[in-house]
Amino acid sequence: MYPLQFSRALTPGVAVLFLFAANLTAAPARAEATILVEVDSGKVLRAENATYPWYPASVTKLMTLYVTLRTVKQGRITLDSLFTVSRNAAAQSPSKMGFPPGAQVTVDNAIKMLMVHSANDMAVVLAEGVDGSIENFADDMTNTAHRLGMSESSFVNPNGLPADGQITSARDLAMLARALIRDFPEYDSYWHIAAIKFGRRVMRNTNSLIGRYPGIDGMKTGFICASGFNVVATATRGGKRLIAVVLGAPSSGARAVKAAELLESGFTQNPLAWLTPALGSVGALTPIDAAPPNLHDNVCGPHRKRPPAEDEDADADLGTENNGAFSALLSSLRAPTPKGAALLSDGGAVVPIVVYTGPTRSPADVAKLEAREAAAPRHKRKVGAKTAAKHSEEKAPDENVKENVKDGKATDGKAADGDAAKAKAGTHAWTPLSSSALPASPPAELQGKPVADTAKKPHKADAAPKPAPAQ
Repeated sequence: MYPLQFSRALTPGVAVLFLFAANLTAAPARAEATILVEVDSGKVLRAENATYPWYPASVTKLMTLYVTLRTVKQGRITLDSLFTVSRNAAAQSPSKMGFPPGAQVTVDNAIKMLMVHSANDMAVVLAEGVDGSIENFADDMTNTAHRLGMSESSFVNPNGLPADGQITSARDLAMLARALIRDFPEYDSYWHIAAIKFGRRVMRNTNSLIGRYPGIDGMKTGFICASGFNVVATATRGGKRLIAVVLGAPSSGARAVKAAELLESGFTQNPLAWLTPALGSVGALTPIDAAPPNLHDNVCGPHRKRPPAEDEDADADLGTENNGAFSALLSSLRAPTPKGAALLSDGGAVVPIVVYTGPTRSPADVAKLEAREAAAPRHKRKVGAKTAAKHSEEKAPDENVKENVKDGKATDGKAADGDAAKAKAGTHAWTPLSSSALPASPPAELQGKPVADTAKKPHKADAAPKPAPAQ
C-alpha cells in the first residue's frame, strides 16, 4: 500500500479515536463524583469528577438551611416564628413528617425535622414562610449559590425532589458546606443532631456517619434514582476540619463507607503526599459544561429486589432510642473493602432532640415530652418502600393530635372540639396565611385527624428527571 493510500485508510480510524476522546470529556469516567476539602484553607486534597454536574437530591436542603439561617440573621424572621403547613407542603413526597394542612411549626423545629428526617414537607414550609412561594425561594437559593461562587448550581425546589434544572456538583456542595460553617457557627448544632423525637416516634439522622465515624459533625444525605446516594460529610480531628462529598454511590452503605474513606485519607499522614500534584483551592476548579448523568437504571433498575427509599438509612420510624433496626443495617453494608467497613462502628443508643408542632414551649413542657415513652419497635412486613413510607407518614398527624390536646383542651387553653371535629371529618376549610398574619397559637385543626389529601399527586421520588440544560 502506498503511503498516501495508507494515510487515507487511517483517516476513518483516527476520526473514531477523536470522537471517543471527545466523549470522555462529556461523561464521567465513573458513575460517581467525590471531593475532599480542608475547611480552613479551602485546599482540595482529593477530587474525582468534582466539577461534573449532578442531581443533588436531598443535599439540596443544605442550601434551604443556608437561606433560612441567613433570613434569621437578617432579623426578618426568628427561630420562634410560626410557619403554616400549606396544601402544597402536605402534598410532598416522602420522606416527610406528614402534618395536615393548617398545622403550624416553628422555624427551629422545622429545621430540625428537615436536617434529621430529611422532611420534604418541612423544606416547603420553610420556603413558603421565608419567601412566600417555592418559586421565589428557588430564585433566592440560586442567587445565593452564585454569590457564594457555586457557579454550577441552580435550584427549582427546596427539597431536591426530581425536577428540571435542579443541578449542582461535588465542588459546589463543598463550597456550600464551607459557607455554612463559616457564616453560621452559632447554628452548627443543626447539622449534627443524632435523632429527633416527635410524640412517641424516634427518627435517627439519615446521615448514618453521625455517631459511627470518629470526629464526624455533619451534614446531610440525599437520594433519588437519577442521582444515586449522595452525602456531604464534615469531621474534625486534632483541630483539622474536613469536608467530604460523595455523589452517585450505589447504596446508603457504600455512600457512608466512601465518605469515611475520604475523611480518613485526609486525617492520615501520607509520607508520599509530596508526590501528589497540588489540586489548588476548591473555588479554582474548572467547571465542566455537560448534562448531569442519569443513574436511574443503575441504582433503581430491575436488579434491585426492592425499590430504594428517599433516604434508605432511615425510611421508617426506628421506635426506641436503642433500636435494633439501625444496628442491623451495619451488617448489610456493602463496603468496597474491609478496611473501609472497619472505619464505621455501631452507633449504639442516642439521645433524641424533642420536636413538636405549635408555638415554642417552655423547658418544663419540653421535659414532659422528653419523658414520654418511645414507641415499641415494630415488626415490619417486607413491603415496598412506597408502602412503608406511606404508612410512616400517616402516623405523624395522630401523634400531633395527642401532643396538642390535654384533657379535652388545646395546650393554649381553648376547647379542642368544634373545628377539630370538622377536621376529623375532613370538612374543615383551609385558608392560606401569610407569615406576617400567623396566629400566636396553633389552629384548631391540629386537634383532629388529618383531612383527606385531595391535592395533585406529587412526582414519584424515584422518577427520573428530564435531561437538564447544559451549564
